[in-house]
Amino acid sequence: MGKRYYCDYCDRSFQDNMHNRKKHLYGVQHHRSKKAWFDHFRDTAAILHDEENKKPCRKFLQTGQCVFGNNCRFSHMSERDMENLRMQIEDERRSREDPEHRVSPERSVEEWLSRREKKRAALKCGSVLKDEDEEDEAHHPEDDMPPHFLHIPDLPPSLLPPPPGGWKETFRTEWG
Repeated sequence: MGKRYYCDYCDRSFQDNMHNRKKHLYGVQHHRSKKAWFDHFRDTAAILHDEENKKPCRKFLQTGQCVFGNNCRFSHMSERDMENLRMQIEDERRSREDPEHRVSPERSVEEWLSRREKKRAALKCGSVLKDEDEEDEAHHPEDDMPPHFLHIPDLPPSLLPPPPGGWKETFRTEWG
């Protein structure tokens, strides 16, 4: 069968040779999928600005569906969605300006890595660390990850953190 090339943007694989890869990478579907992926990381203010400059999609307003989907040049956002975006932008602005308004304290990746190394060293030695940070994390398992990683939507399964209870073991006795 040979080697296969898997495109993360398009979520598909095909035989890996120069002709097929070039045809795929220059294709319209790949460019649309790549644009949609990078649009996940756009700033909320930029999304609001773009949506305010677009006219409403008549087909989407009438039926609730549009054949063009994310590629439609018209806006599919309602007034309520636009207002939610405005409120989200305002909350982000307040959290940047007012440190008391922040929902959770900002921690750096370096701080998280150093705490993680301390935990691993303590586990290897057989001792248990007891300090305020670890007691807080016992109540909030999602705080174990740096906040930068939690805000990335649609992570591939290989990059997702394990569930709070750990991975469930499934035993399969039948082969083939």
